[in-house]
Amino acid sequence: MTTGELHPPVGKSDHIQGSANASITLLEYGDFECSSCGVAYPIVKSIQQQLGDKLRFVFRQFPLSEAHPHAQHAAEVAEAAAAQGSFWEMHDLLYENQEQLSDRDLVRYAGETGIDTSAAEHLLEDGTYTDTVRQQFMTGVRSGVNGTPTFFLNGIRYDGEWNDETEFLRALNDAARSGG
Repeated sequence: MTTGELHPPVGKSDHIQGSANASITLLEYGDFECSSCGVAYPIVKSIQQQLGDKLRFVFRQFPLSEAHPHAQHAAEVAEAAAAQGSFWEMHDLLYENQEQLSDRDLVRYAGETGIDTSAAEHLLEDGTYTDTVRQQFMTGVRSGVNGTPTFFLNGIRYDGEWNDETEFLRALNDAARSGG
């Protein structure tokens, strides 16, 4: 763990799983088409199960559109799902289907999470959630994010091993014990 502080801190507009009173807040800047984020996804899920109420997990969009042509629209569909209370269901669907993120696939996933498919097509065409995604992306830029996944542990950038679940879990538990 070193440098970088999270700007802004976790707030009401964030996508949050877990209690605000949790001793550990893990925030991920992620990209639904990023293969490394796909590797991190099951690790984070496992850690969430192991830590239970001690962990609050937060996700912010950081689509790297030049490298991942479907990432922006995937993020926008996730934000549309969030507007209907289904962000985490869409988050999981997108990571579990990373190889299938064409607009047609995204519209199908929207339907699976309760969004009308023609509405989903229109929101992608109209860029309804483009600004929402851009705002999250810019918080990452201000926080020093330059790739995905990037994690923040209790508001401080975590630069340790995240792809070694044992090491990552140790760092999270250390943060809980030390209060930061």
